[in-house]
Amino acid sequence: MFARYGLTTLTKTLLLCLAAFFCALLLPTVVQIPVMTLSLLMVLFSLYFFRDPSRTPVGNASAIVAPADGKVLLIRKTDHPFTGKNSTLVSIFMSPFNVHVNRIPINGRVTHLEYHPGKFLMAFDHNSMIDNERMDIGIENTQSKVFFSQVSGFLARRIVCHLTNDQNVRAGEKFGMIKFGSRLDIILPSQAEIALEEGKKTRAGETVVARLPNITT
Repeated sequence: MFARYGLTTLTKTLLLCLAAFFCALLLPTVVQIPVMTLSLLMVLFSLYFFRDPSRTPVGNASAIVAPADGKVLLIRKTDHPFTGKNSTLVSIFMSPFNVHVNRIPINGRVTHLEYHPGKFLMAFDHNSMIDNERMDIGIENTQSKVFFSQVSGFLARRIVCHLTNDQNVRAGEKFGMIKFGSRLDIILPSQAEIALEEGKKTRAGETVVARLPNITT
C-alpha cells in the first residue's frame, strides 16, 4: 500500500522517469544506460519512500504511541504552555529510508493546530525544532494533554497534515506525513512515564513512548 498523501508526488515522479526512460532510447548508448538506470532507481526509491505498511494499534488507553517511524534523538525535561511544567520532550528523527506516514499518539480531541513558516536546518540540529518550518498539534482528553510538531528538515520541505480543530482522533490513526526525512517532536505531560530511551527505534502507532498512570483500557 502507498501513502495517499504522496500519490500526487509519486505520479509526477513516475511520469517524469518514464519520459526520461523513453527519451534515453534516442541517445547514444554511453548516455542511454546511465539515464535509464537513474530513472529506474528514482522510481524504485519513490515507491519505497511512499510505502504505507499496516500497523497494529496498541489498544491501551494508558499508552502514548510514537507518531512517527525513526530513531529517538533526544529526551529531556522542559516546560511548555500546552502540557505544563516539568513536561518531557521526545524527539524522533526520520531518515529518508523510514516510513514517513505520521500517526496520532493518543485518543482525544484536536484543540491546537498552528502552522509556523521557518528555516530548513538539518533535522538532527536541535535548533530546528524552533527555527524550522513546522506544524504544531495539541490533543487533549479528560485525563491528559499531548503536544507534537511535524518539523521540516534540509530535504523535507513538504509537511502534510489532514487535521482540523475540534476533530476527534484515536491513537494510531494516520493524519499526514513529512516528505523526504525530518523529525517529529512530542511533548508529554509531567505524569507521563517514559517507556523508551535515546537511540531507540520507533514504529508509528505501535511503539509505546510513554504511559499515563491510573488510566485503564
